[in-house]
Amino acid sequence: MTVTGLGTKRSRRRLPIVQLISVLMILTSVGIFVFYLVRFSQQQERLPADVSVAGVAVGGSLSREALTRLESAFAQPVVLYYENSPIVLDPGAVGFRISGEAMLASAGAAGDVQGSFWSRFANFLLGRESQQTVEIPLTADYQKNLLDQFIQDIAARYDRDSGTVDYDLQTLTIRSGSLGYELDVNVATQLVDAALRNPTNRTVNLPVITSSANVGNIDTLRRMIEDYLDSQGFIYDGQTTVASVFVMDLKTGEEVNILGDVAFSAASTIKVAILMDYFRNLWFAVPQDEAWLMANSLLCSNNASSNLMMQIVSERITGTQDIFVGIQNVTETAAYVGARNTYITAPLFLGVQGEQLGSIPAPQTSPNPNFNANPDPYLQTTTEDMGTLFGMIYDCAFYGSGLMAAYPDGEFTQTECRQMLELMSANDLLRLLQGGIPEGVRISHKNGWVSDMSGDAGIVFSPNGRDYIIAVYLWEQSEFQDYEKLWPLIEGVSRAAWNYFNPENPLVSPRTDLPVTAQECEGNFLPPGPDAVDLNNINGWREGDISTPAGQ
Repeated sequence: MTVTGLGTKRSRRRLPIVQLISVLMILTSVGIFVFYLVRFSQQQERLPADVSVAGVAVGGSLSREALTRLESAFAQPVVLYYENSPIVLDPGAVGFRISGEAMLASAGAAGDVQGSFWSRFANFLLGRESQQTVEIPLTADYQKNLLDQFIQDIAARYDRDSGTVDYDLQTLTIRSGSLGYELDVNVATQLVDAALRNPTNRTVNLPVITSSANVGNIDTLRRMIEDYLDSQGFIYDGQTTVASVFVMDLKTGEEVNILGDVAFSAASTIKVAILMDYFRNLWFAVPQDEAWLMANSLLCSNNASSNLMMQIVSERITGTQDIFVGIQNVTETAAYVGARNTYITAPLFLGVQGEQLGSIPAPQTSPNPNFNANPDPYLQTTTEDMGTLFGMIYDCAFYGSGLMAAYPDGEFTQTECRQMLELMSANDLLRLLQGGIPEGVRISHKNGWVSDMSGDAGIVFSPNGRDYIIAVYLWEQSEFQDYEKLWPLIEGVSRAAWNYFNPENPLVSPRTDLPVTAQECEGNFLPPGPDAVDLNNINGWREGDISTPAGQ
């Protein structure tokens, strides 16, 4: 019999702990791998994290989300501002369309170029995803003709021309029109194009060019003068009243010409032509006694002095004091320089015993035949012609042209032309043209009047440099001169011209310091004697400087 010992132990089987742990770890790893692999695969359906399409951040978005975001951004209206006026532009109105799917495809492809699937997955696990931002440019299109039409419509609706210039017949000043506005269409189109392509900045301040205010032109002055005369009851182109006005801007050559070709009695304004012809036939310095004749002729309108000047010219030409030779020469000189409707055919009237009478034939002239201002048959001119004479003297004096160009053989010098203007600048009668400009302003002019006509012509030297010629003749059918009516009218026309050329210093109301009639020449502005006449400084005698001979 066999007996089993009590100390014998029964054998036991142990659990495979290590194996289990290993399997568990493997399974866990596989699970984690699968988790991240699924997560990474799902992420691949989205755009790369740092991608931007047409300026819109769509990184990490699904394609459909990104497309919605893009379309929403570029569908926003563009707000245009013309000055302070807002104008809304719907992108669809110009056919603006983005190529969203194509741009997103480019964005998706940007992720694929960074490596193979497994290498990108490895980078994902290791946290080494690319940090480089990917920018996908905008791909879009619109109908340019629609945008051009939209911009043109804005210009047509909002552009404003400068306001119409106006004038005030009380102050005889010109009122500027309002500022004008004009859209710069080319620049505006470029700015709107840029705004349509910008997803965030959808506002455009349109480029608007501000034009200068309409300040009027020389034609505005013409209309103001015509309306002024009408407002004063003087019909400038009437049957019993005629006004002739000539104004020239000596810087630009622009003119006001109101019946400037109508013939008038020249009266003493013919003495400008007499003075010019005297200098034409002068070949040496002016003798002091002849300077005295000129001062009496041009400043005091002394007819006897004017006749003597013409006799002096005759003596220099023929050796005889035949006044009719001098008279003929005055007319020829005037016509030669362009004053073809100006003539003198008889000596100036003296009204004294023994006066020489008679005349020479009048030249052929062609003044305006539609108006009759009852001109003196022996002594005629027009405001156009007076403007021509003064213009020729001015150009000679300041530019070495004018009379010097018309007579290139030395008949005139700049000094002589300046002396003519200097002499006439002392014509200080205080009325007519001079009464329409501020006190102290230099004006070289010659006046004249008869029973039915008043006239004055000359050059105003504006302090601002805008010198101008002005000639005004007024005729009214009458046996006696109505100074109280005609003279203020000439002064009003003169004031209108002054205000046009000197808007910074206007005379807004008629001067109240004028004498009732013209200031007397002798004892006021005629030099006190022959030795006091200095043609280079005609008022030098007032300061005690009378030592300079007239022609030196």
